[in-house]
Amino acid sequence: MADDALVAGRYEARISRRGGALRTLRHDGRDLVTGWPADGPIPHYSGTVLAPWPNRVVGGTYDFAGVTHKLPINEPERGHALHGLVTDRIWDRAEQAGDGALRLTHTIEPVEGYPFRIDLEVRYELTPAGLTATLTARNTGDEPAPYGCGWHPWLLAGPDVREYELDLPADRVLLTDESLAPTELVDVAGTPYRFHPPRRIGDTVIDHAFTGVTEGRVRVRGPEGGVEISWDPAVMPWVQVCTGTGLGHRGLAVEPMTCPPGAFNSGTGVIVLEPGATHRAAWTISALEG
Repeated sequence: MADDALVAGRYEARISRRGGALRTLRHDGRDLVTGWPADGPIPHYSGTVLAPWPNRVVGGTYDFAGVTHKLPINEPERGHALHGLVTDRIWDRAEQAGDGALRLTHTIEPVEGYPFRIDLEVRYELTPAGLTATLTARNTGDEPAPYGCGWHPWLLAGPDVREYELDLPADRVLLTDESLAPTELVDVAGTPYRFHPPRRIGDTVIDHAFTGVTEGRVRVRGPEGGVEISWDPAVMPWVQVCTGTGLGHRGLAVEPMTCPPGAFNSGTGVIVLEPGATHRAAWTISALEG
């Protein structure tokens, strides 16, 4: 499947209709995200849109409006429903505006465990300042729908994530059990997960959600340079960070999210989209100079 190419200033990006995903992003020829072959498959959700929930629905079961819903399990080793319903879907190419902007659309039709209809649009815009993705969701069904969203880039600053310096201005971290189901929200102080002021990741294994993101951005620096992802923390108050330890995958996953892992189970941060209502979230990736 052919990509759509975006070019602006010293940046170039390639967007795949599969997963509505950012496939590559380069600045002066340097990769800012972990890419993948044009014909796929997409490794470890790299660059995909996460909707109508990010992260995990624990056990694949949740209650909404007095009804218990059971989603298919796509993380069988842990028993959860992971990263929503659109990461492997083919999105429609709605519009390309010149060399720097692209709009893709996809409709979530009612399915097992999610009997709601949501129209999605993701607009990618590349400028000399970086790449911005804006995701808009509209409930085109007849009933209120639970909703959350996120994005799943793997930021690149060199071949070995242990050498990265991570700047993560977050106050709290969500601890998990062995299945990565959430257990307790704690202050980052006194845990291995405090990375503000910035410090080297080293051997710290991270696969956690953070909140209290005071500056609405995460930065990584490494042997090949630096990269930043930024967003409005009032819209997306959570961010999942994953070192990918044991996966054999390059980069550091930094995933802005509207709600935490297990949100459909706990109700924390879940957006209730009324019929006809919309929700919009945006995030930007840019190179760090110097």
